[in-house]
Amino acid sequence: MSDPSLLGYVQDVAGATVSVVLEDSTRSGLVFVEGHAYHVAQVGGFVRIPLGFTDLVGIVSQAGSGAVPERLAETNPFGRMWLTVQLIGEGSPGRPFSRGVSVLPSLGDAVHVMTEARLGAVYGEVSSPIRVEIGRIASASSIPALLDINALITRHSAVVGTTGAGKSTTVVKIVEAIADPKRYPSARVLIFDPHGEYSAALLDRAKTFRVGADGPSTRPLHVPYWALSFEELLPLTFGGVHDDASTGAIRDEIVRLKRETLEASPVAGVGPHEVTVDTPVPFSIHQLWLDLHRLLNATHTAPPASQTRDSEALLLDDAGNPQQTGDAITVTPPRYQAPTQAAGATKIFLSGSTLNIRRQVEGLASRLRDPRYDFLFRPGPWAPNAAGKVEADLDKFLEEWLGGESSVSILDLSGVPSEVLADLVGSLTRVIYESLFWSRRLSEGGRERPLLFVFEEAHAYLANRPTSAGWAVERVVKEGRKYGVGAMIVSQRPAEVDATILSQCGTVVALRLANATDRGHVASAVADNLAGVLSMLPILRTGEAIVIGEAVPVPMRVLVDLPARLPESTDPKVVGVGVPGGWDRRREPADYKDVVARWRSKDPTSARIVPNPAMHPAATEGADSST
Repeated sequence: MSDPSLLGYVQDVAGATVSVVLEDSTRSGLVFVEGHAYHVAQVGGFVRIPLGFTDLVGIVSQAGSGAVPERLAETNPFGRMWLTVQLIGEGSPGRPFSRGVSVLPSLGDAVHVMTEARLGAVYGEVSSPIRVEIGRIASASSIPALLDINALITRHSAVVGTTGAGKSTTVVKIVEAIADPKRYPSARVLIFDPHGEYSAALLDRAKTFRVGADGPSTRPLHVPYWALSFEELLPLTFGGVHDDASTGAIRDEIVRLKRETLEASPVAGVGPHEVTVDTPVPFSIHQLWLDLHRLLNATHTAPPASQTRDSEALLLDDAGNPQQTGDAITVTPPRYQAPTQAAGATKIFLSGSTLNIRRQVEGLASRLRDPRYDFLFRPGPWAPNAAGKVEADLDKFLEEWLGGESSVSILDLSGVPSEVLADLVGSLTRVIYESLFWSRRLSEGGRERPLLFVFEEAHAYLANRPTSAGWAVERVVKEGRKYGVGAMIVSQRPAEVDATILSQCGTVVALRLANATDRGHVASAVADNLAGVLSMLPILRTGEAIVIGEAVPVPMRVLVDLPARLPESTDPKVVGVGVPGGWDRRREPADYKDVVARWRSKDPTSARIVPNPAMHPAATEGADSST
């Protein structure tokens, strides 16, 4: 009796690529095994090649038929049908499935369809503690789609797909699964969210940090600037400083201020004589500005060779007192007497400094006054006073972001000025990575309690050009595996993401991609020779993905389950029955006061700016305080 699962026989072997000639009985396109129908010649389908007690497993990457002589056309109208199969692993009844093959098939070996029972054994058990479920196998809905957490985190991953394909929903589902408080109470995930999409979706298991936050569900985003390295701090403060003398002067001033802080308030781990410009020790950026402003702009009663702080020529009032000595915290500059060489009067000299950074120092003053940068330059309890003293040290900062009851921390960067987004992402990535790197042997270090970075909209700051974010993330994907730090790169334009970073992603979750350049970028980043499978990317349904790489035993086509809550990236309904908004609802009286208030406050959830009753008395009458 013939085996109903038989598809055909091996005709050609070229390494891991095997050509299979199909049996005539498969012309219908279906085979029935134990009452179940299986499609034949489906790209992405699985086959097995029995070799003694071992079954080789392969995936169909191409299907076709060859021409036959004219005399056989009537009896064989479809020609000689064939498959191209990529071998991906092997298994046996006493041994679980494993990637790679120890022996290649021979010509004439039988090729069989993979039944659901055998596929289930290949994909793994749901009860395994190292696997999480994110959906169902598209071709066999009874089989759950499982990801290996160990490989997903430490070997890095990428989630790519065109806008509207279900990319953010897939990320939420994965984060929900790996941050399940019942299964993994010590999980740690840090999401960089440039558009504020994830807070509502992960409300029950995440804490959100956002610029200007004041509600119970969000916390203010504070970034201690003094924890950044000199190379990271320089573009955020002074912009472009190009000559070595100016850079060295700024570096020396920062080291001096850090030493003064340590002398007044010693901390564990470093002393005043060991401190460097990169040591994360508090210092006042406001005091740095004032000191540099004085150095460059002060006038003096002494010539340049003998100028000191005591020789500054402050502008005096009628009583002979200085009108304005300057205030570092309020960024108020001192007022100086105009230079003069008049005979019979006190000579007033210009500053003798030769540093060419007046424009940069004025730019720093502008940023220190700009409320948009308060999250960085006035970071709450981590804001140093003029003497460099802070209310809280970095241990509280790390505990707030990486500790607590919530396993997920969302950094909502929607209120961060776009010109500093890449620098900020790079700086924060480096700060968190180094803290876990140096504490890797402690209970909260990277090896004892790993961390996953999620970089949403990665193409915006991990592009194919040098950026501080690119350097920091490249270090994570190259070195993080050894220290318990993983990365998930999320992008709708993988072709614009740095190729080095994408190539380090051991697992790729690819949703619908219509652009040929993007598909080519993904194909070049995956290790498996599966161009035929990836050619299906343009025709995937919304919420359907091809998962390839370390976190899955075999490449799989998945229908991702919807998470409990959807991210705020779903398409709004323009029209539709039962839709709360849309064009077909009843027209309401126009009132754009709240629109403008939320625009001004940069907060979509609450109008935090209350109109002045004296200027707009009608604006506050009957106002809803919950707005």
